[in-house]
Parts: sequence; structure tokens; C-alpha cells
Amino acid sequence: MALFLLVVIVAIVLGIVGVVVHGLLYLLAIGVLLLLADVVFLAVRSARGRRAPR
Repeated sequence: MALFLLVVIVAIVLGIVGVVVHGLLYLLAIGVLLLLADVVFLAVRSARGRRAPR
């Protein structure tokens, strides 16, 4: 869970820097993609843990 939070914080920081600094909009795109990948990772991980017992 700590890795998830670290990646979310990095994505937010990259997004803010990408918006604030002129000419670095690619950082915003990287931040958004990183955030989406992290959310998908969390969804897959949580779906795997909810399997019905046999």
C-alpha cells in the first residue's frame, strides 16, 4: 500500500510541475498516465483478493 501512495504522490507532483512550468506539459501527461496505471493496478490487486472460497 505504501508503494501505491508513493506512486500517487509522484503522479500528482509531476502533474503540478507540468502545469506550472511553461513548456513541460509532457510531465502532466506522464503524471496522468502514471496515475491511471496505478489505479488499474489497485483495481486488479483488489479484485484478485475478493475471490470466493472453494
